[in-house]
Amino acid sequence: MNLKKVFGFLSLVSAVNYVVAQDSTSVKKAESPKIKSYSEVITSRAVAKNGLFTVYKQDEKYFFEIPDSLLNRDVLFSTRLAKVPTGSPMFNGEMVNSIIVYFEKASDEKLYVKALTNVAMAAPGQAIARAVSNSSMDPIIMVVDVKARGKNNKSSIIDVTDFFLKDNIITGFDAGAKKNMGLGGVAPDRSFLLAADSYQQNIEIKTLKTYTMGAGGTDASPSVGVTFELSNSVMLLPKEPMHARYADPRVGYSTESCKVFSDDQQKVDIKTFVVRQRLEPKAEDIEKYKKGELVEPKEPIVYYVDPATPKQWRAYIIAGVNDWNEAFKSAGFKNAIIGKEWPENDTTMKLEDARYKVIRYFASSQSMSTVPKVYDPRSGEILQTYIGWSHSNLQALHDWYFVQASAVDPAARNVKFSNELMGALIKAEITRAVGVSLGLRSNLIASFATPVEKLREKNWVESNGFSSSIMDMQHYNYVAQPEDKISTKGLIPQIGDYDKWAIKYGYSYTGIDDFEKEKDQLAKFTTSTTADGRLSFKTEVTPNLNDPSDPRAQTEDLSNDQVKAAEYGIKNLKILMANLLSWTRADMDMYDNAAGAYNDVVDWYKILTRHAYTQIGGTYENAKTVEQSGDVYTIVSKEKQKRALAFLQKEVFQTPTWLLNPEVLNKFSKPAKKEKLIGIQYDALYYVLKPDRLYKMTTETMRYGKENTYTVDELMTDVEKGLWSELNGKPAIIDSYRRSLQKSWIESLSNVLKEASKTPEPGSTSPDLSLTDIPAVVRAHMESIANRCKTAAATCTDPMTLAHLKYVEAKLRKKLNPKD
Repeated sequence: MNLKKVFGFLSLVSAVNYVVAQDSTSVKKAESPKIKSYSEVITSRAVAKNGLFTVYKQDEKYFFEIPDSLLNRDVLFSTRLAKVPTGSPMFNGEMVNSIIVYFEKASDEKLYVKALTNVAMAAPGQAIARAVSNSSMDPIIMVVDVKARGKNNKSSIIDVTDFFLKDNIITGFDAGAKKNMGLGGVAPDRSFLLAADSYQQNIEIKTLKTYTMGAGGTDASPSVGVTFELSNSVMLLPKEPMHARYADPRVGYSTESCKVFSDDQQKVDIKTFVVRQRLEPKAEDIEKYKKGELVEPKEPIVYYVDPATPKQWRAYIIAGVNDWNEAFKSAGFKNAIIGKEWPENDTTMKLEDARYKVIRYFASSQSMSTVPKVYDPRSGEILQTYIGWSHSNLQALHDWYFVQASAVDPAARNVKFSNELMGALIKAEITRAVGVSLGLRSNLIASFATPVEKLREKNWVESNGFSSSIMDMQHYNYVAQPEDKISTKGLIPQIGDYDKWAIKYGYSYTGIDDFEKEKDQLAKFTTSTTADGRLSFKTEVTPNLNDPSDPRAQTEDLSNDQVKAAEYGIKNLKILMANLLSWTRADMDMYDNAAGAYNDVVDWYKILTRHAYTQIGGTYENAKTVEQSGDVYTIVSKEKQKRALAFLQKEVFQTPTWLLNPEVLNKFSKPAKKEKLIGIQYDALYYVLKPDRLYKMTTETMRYGKENTYTVDELMTDVEKGLWSELNGKPAIIDSYRRSLQKSWIESLSNVLKEASKTPEPGSTSPDLSLTDIPAVVRAHMESIANRCKTAAATCTDPMTLAHLKYVEAKLRKKLNPKD
């Protein structure tokens, strides 16, 4: 969850409207109440808690005493769920709001609460700094009354009871969370402030709030509403922000940016820096650090395990955290990160205290994992983070490992894994989640650095892992074959070379405080080391998984030869299908286990087909600076594209009867609707012949020449050789699956002609096929198949095949000449 920001005029108007609604004095312009003396407001009945602000509880009222020294200091307000009602789509421990504000003196009687926008900056003393200041005024989002001044007249006392109990954009749900929960307004008669604790850098408030119901949300009756226990944190940001580190696009970190203005510019600079946690050596160890000695950090990064976590998994979760210590050694630190059990007997610690990083365990029937990060927009320092992990992830991990690894690992051939195996799967998932909380992004190209046959070498893969990064988005080593005898270590993800390199980039202590000087040093570091493919980074930016911008960067793919990897994956699936009923057997099971496993097999098969067809017309993009040799853009080799199509012809377009074994399907699948497999065949053929793909192939041919590219005409010819193979020589019987797929081919090409018959609107990003050779090529191939069907029909003796050939010919003639 990124920090909420208020940008632009419309947001400012919204904020002002909110203030008017909350504080009618801004409309009525009534006289402000006279400030009372300290003793009139804070009486002898008040209970004080000293800390960031002194917090007073007096009867049912709560007050903050804000020192003048902390006015105009940035303060982070965050809201978490402590307890939730039945049916809530969010869980205890989840964050539902965060915003950075600061208190500013408006008059002796009032304080403004302003939101930090942080959209632009300029160095003090430059002439343009005045212009930047005048054009980046922070909005007032609330006005609060000063009830009294402190005893020494150096602080302001404000009543915060309603501030925390009533609905507002600082201490309530943010708009997105409120909509997700289906909440209306707060019911004040059923809402209470329970407790407040003040510490040196933060204040923790606990409230009980009842909301009316809006659309959707929990299972509660709208007339009753829902009650939550909320935890509000007030955290002071450092007066001097942590040093911001330059974000190099060749290293995968979450980033923040701001505009930088200076007098000597000819264009506005964008300062982009990484989002990371604070880690620095102790002052007395800096010289040791500079000499290359490993040192312990000033403050280690600590993650606590939620006490709601089943005990048998806690050690594995802690191990998943501690695994990152090996990576932190590359940054010069030992014992940099620590996983711990929550000290349940320590009453001074509270799970909702924002200072603690907790791996929360959600009692959810949904498989889910969430890693929100709240960071300082001035520096990228992660101020608050947690890992939310649901109980149903156990089932998801089981199912992925069963479908990808059971052919190799006998321990996976069961509906319930041993604690040892499940613990190993949990550990890997927690390690990846911790990486996200450290600021790292998914690195989908990491697996491409490994040659496909290395994934079958026991010693190599167990030592190096099947991907250079645990931040890659895949589960297990599905390339390994039973005869390779690879252990669990070589089948489950582990921290790799890229992870160590990325941690070195983001967490090494350079001792350079100047952003630009450090940027120059870091750029030399990345330029000199990214030549090794194991240190490459790329995350997918195209939301359509079926059409990635770079086919090397896909989810669930492995190796530098995804087509060969898919072949190995299908070999393992065939073993699984042959044993599906026995490996899913359980007492009193009504074949539910087998049905679920079969659906997983088909889904995984579909993903493997995607890894193949996305190679066709694919373009590689390699981020480079001008100092690095080679092109940024290259294309997937013609040979690899042709192999991808050959894979589809063999494994998809030829009916995969191994997935249609009636001895298996008849146990749980009623033959009352189209088999799921047919839809997968349709999809694969559609994406091979999709207009966008044909357009990409055409533009590649125009740039690189037909001798170096897979042309649209060659693709069409190769598709026909396999898909219409029954027309080669004496007509062969065409089975029902093939007949269905051949009709799908007609619809796919008809769709291409339809797209080519219209010119996109001005400004449209859709490809214009009308001025290319694509419609001519497509028509030629449709006419060819129509003629071949007519010829084949003359000698065909199978009644159903003959009817099909005549139908196809007529259909094609009509598509090509609709007026006839």
